Amino acid sequence: MSRSDDIRAAALELFTRRGYEATTMADIGAAVGIRGPSLYKHVASKQDLLAQIMTATMAELLALHQAAVASSDDPTERLRRAAEAHVRYHARHRLEAFVGNREIRSLTEPHRGKVLALRAEYEACFRELIHAGVAAGRFHVTSARLASYAVLDLGMGVATWYREDRELSEDAVVWQYSEFTLRLVGACQPS
Repeated sequence: MSRSDDIRAAALELFTRRGYEATTMADIGAAVGIRGPSLYKHVASKQDLLAQIMTATMAELLALHQAAVASSDDPTERLRRAAEAHVRYHARHRLEAFVGNREIRSLTEPHRGKVLALRAEYEACFRELIHAGVAAGRFHVTSARLASYAVLDLGMGVATWYREDRELSEDAVVWQYSEFTLRLVGACQPS
């Protein structure tokens, strides 16, 4: 891990625990053993750190989504795989999910606009999958947008409660949530 990666990881942990506003650059520096002023050799500002964390999270989610859906042409299987990737990411990256949801209000422009555009792009990916399933007669929903929001909320919720050391394995949660997703859109199997 590079020094910049260490700094981002420390900032992520502190933003999760204390919140963005209550975390200082000195706190971040202390967490990685760098004096506050020296930290600016590695990062421009606390705002840039928050923006890096949030844009990297969205970029990773988009890349995982694209990889998941590229492996099938079947609308049901594509949505299943997209939901699995979404849930798995949130099970493994709880801190990023927490900061991404709670600290969007702390972003300033142009960072806020960029992150919101990435979020809209990610939601549109799910909406397009649902539209394709409806067009193919495989899904039955009145609003693809509302269905996509519900699918996204399902996955993001996993970040709040899932822990590796509890009774359900990650694979069990991912499988069950993909089933919930398909039920949510009224998926039917091809005849």
